[in-house]
Amino acid sequence: MSIETVSFEPSDWVPNNRNLPVLIYHEAIPAEGEMAPKFEDRFRENGWEGIWRNGVFDYQHYHTGAHEVLGIAGGRARLLIGGPDGAELSVYAGDCLVLPAGTGHRRIEASRDFLVVGAYPPGQDADIQTGPADEAQLRKIESLPIPATDPLEGENGALKRYWPRR
Repeated sequence: MSIETVSFEPSDWVPNNRNLPVLIYHEAIPAEGEMAPKFEDRFRENGWEGIWRNGVFDYQHYHTGAHEVLGIAGGRARLLIGGPDGAELSVYAGDCLVLPAGTGHRRIEASRDFLVVGAYPPGQDADIQTGPADEAQLRKIESLPIPATDPLEGENGALKRYWPRR
């Protein structure tokens, strides 16, 4: 597994997160067999909640009340991360992304077998925002607690290294 970080400034109406980078885990889980249960088990073991299976919406959106993990459990896709002026990322089965609150994301295109397993830190609410953030929402993004554990690697994972405690 290799880990890449990407930081984003605000992009058009998407606030992004000025303090925390997006974490991209390449080949986080070997791409073999049924992968969704592997991501679900790993996220659950590391205390992440609200686990779901689906895809990524094809419209730009972000969350003010939750950081989000996206485990790519099948197929491949091109995603636009960081708002309209963000970065186009290609993701493949076995990859994983951790998006800090405020980070814009949308699907550009995907294979028919594209499947994502998502989850959130305990007590966080994944509201879906599709317009500019007001001052209260920006404060909420800034003050959202850093998760206690990395969704893949637990207490001593990459999240601890790349997302310093405030």
